[in-house]
Amino acid sequence: MRNLLLLPLLAVLVSPLPLAAQSKRPVAPATAAANTTKNWVVSGQVLDKDSNQPIPGATVLVKGTNLGTSTDAQGRYALMVPNAAKAVLLFNFIGYMPVERPVGKVHTLNVTLKADAKQLQEVVVTGTAVQEKREVTGAVSTVVQGSAPGVRIRGAASKSKWKGDSNAAGYAATAAPSPYPSVIMPARAEAGAGDTYAHVKENAFFTAKNAPLSTFSLDVDNASYSNVRRFLNEGQLPPRDAVRVEEMLNYFRYDYAAPPATSPDPVRISTELAVCPWNSAHQLARIGIQAKKVETAKLPPANLVFLVDVSGSMNGPDRLPLVQAGLKLLVKQLRPQDRVALVVYAGAAGLVLPPTPGSQSQVILDAIDRLQAGGSTAGGAGLRLAYSTAKQSFVKDGNNRVILATDGDFNVGESSDAAMEQLIVDQRESDVFLTVLGCGRGNLRESRMETLADKGNGNYAYLDNLDEAGRVLVAQFGGTLFTVAKDVKLQIEFNPARVANYRLVGYENRLLEAEDFNNDRKDAGELGAGHTVTALYEIVPVGSAQPLVDGLKYQSSGTSVASSSAAQKEVLTVKLRYKQPQGNSSKLLSQALGGAPTPIANATPDFRFAAAVAQFGMLLRQSEQRGTATWAATEKLATDARGTDADGYRAELVRLVRLAEGLSGSGTVGKR
Repeated sequence: MRNLLLLPLLAVLVSPLPLAAQSKRPVAPATAAANTTKNWVVSGQVLDKDSNQPIPGATVLVKGTNLGTSTDAQGRYALMVPNAAKAVLLFNFIGYMPVERPVGKVHTLNVTLKADAKQLQEVVVTGTAVQEKREVTGAVSTVVQGSAPGVRIRGAASKSKWKGDSNAAGYAATAAPSPYPSVIMPARAEAGAGDTYAHVKENAFFTAKNAPLSTFSLDVDNASYSNVRRFLNEGQLPPRDAVRVEEMLNYFRYDYAAPPATSPDPVRISTELAVCPWNSAHQLARIGIQAKKVETAKLPPANLVFLVDVSGSMNGPDRLPLVQAGLKLLVKQLRPQDRVALVVYAGAAGLVLPPTPGSQSQVILDAIDRLQAGGSTAGGAGLRLAYSTAKQSFVKDGNNRVILATDGDFNVGESSDAAMEQLIVDQRESDVFLTVLGCGRGNLRESRMETLADKGNGNYAYLDNLDEAGRVLVAQFGGTLFTVAKDVKLQIEFNPARVANYRLVGYENRLLEAEDFNNDRKDAGELGAGHTVTALYEIVPVGSAQPLVDGLKYQSSGTSVASSSAAQKEVLTVKLRYKQPQGNSSKLLSQALGGAPTPIANATPDFRFAAAVAQFGMLLRQSEQRGTATWAATEKLATDARGTDADGYRAELVRLVRLAEGLSGSGTVGKR
């Protein structure tokens, strides 16, 4: 049985430790200033010296500190480096010789690593102890996050063998007493300790005959995926409630048919049916929504208010400095017709920069650079001031939006989730939309930020690194910041002649009552330009060899459905309602899905990849509905469906599956 991958173990040893708020002195938000010229983001690529191929998962560490990151699927990295001119970066990956490079005056630092000619030494973790040996013989313990020193869970083992793939490294061991002494390492905090996540109760199966309608709000948030990635890259399995399958699905882009250029509708529905990969007796229905694409040059003028949390909890390179670097990337995309204001809050709220045209980008950049963290957190006051500023500069038929960057740790004024929800509900009628950028760890109030985005006609992203900030604020500029349809709801009607039972995979916190679908007063999700949204339903077909419930003895099994042949062939009908961004009345679209399910191997690459992502999420959550899913099957399903993968994000998912498998201690999922 496989135990630990070396790559996630390396991340455990060198990943940044949580940083507490370091400064408690009050800072007047409007005048807070700091000299940040000594600190800057260093980025680059790590390549294999012989093959010139990228090395994913390599660690980049600021020497003499616990600050670091790991490279993505393309070998790229970006790291905020304190006192950069004097800093030295250490580049390392198992199987390669480490390299040190001084930063000096550069902002881009590319390096090559040379494979180590010596036999790779294997590292074994036993509880909180680390052992290093050439041949591993003995029962190997898996890491128990948050356990006391010496607490160990014994695992079965098999002969040690290294996998040569640069994307993953794995080993196992044979069972026998170990003669090697342990080197005691300090215990790490439990994954997600101090963070707050909303509880997710997984959707159950419903009977199509008794409950034929399934209704939910669309969700374009994808914060869960980048947060999960952060945990895995740091050598920890994420807490279950940090894993929201729909947000993992919607992190990726799919090649769905776009609305025709002549269509008045900004969205288009597509559907597909195939055999379910984690239960071959079931079927999997995929519903895809594609929003119309709008070129950046053709987007309406933007009226943006940056609302930045500069309280003490935002100290640390993965918080305020990361937010500053991300916002500066966005500023460089602005056009002359766009305007930006900057509001900050700590113990109080203040206007740092009045609405300023995009043509004065240096003025905006300088204002962002002057921010520093310190003091308490008056989030409510900051939100009110930001919305007030946006409304004063409101652009009719424009893109009016508040961009909130925070860890969500509000402690002055409104601080409860209920109070913040009411504040944001009161503001959303102003046609000012909301984007929430979460950051940090150890005191991340994730449930609060998700609530703000859900109730504020907006979207929520988690920034785990600068690359993610660039993806959200630059590569997906239109989707993140320009809404093409609001209050988008889906209602699926299942045909009981074809469907015995069904369950929605994910979207647990977006469920609506059936009557909410036709109620235009009911708030729902927003779609940005170019956004894709994916929903999966696991279906138990009528006559399945594995029914959820045996047939009843005293009731007829017959169903009453329309007699037309079309109705008999249809599995389900998708209905969608949406409003124009500044509209009050919804419009209805619908599309039926029929025919026989396709074998999973013959399904489209997008279908198979989405199924792999959902399966990955269920494994991470240790879902009771995961069926026959394994890490290996998930990896193969995702690998075979990668397609062109121009940006490398699908390859990154495959790497994360391998990391999770190693951290789980075996090919199956244990208790957590």
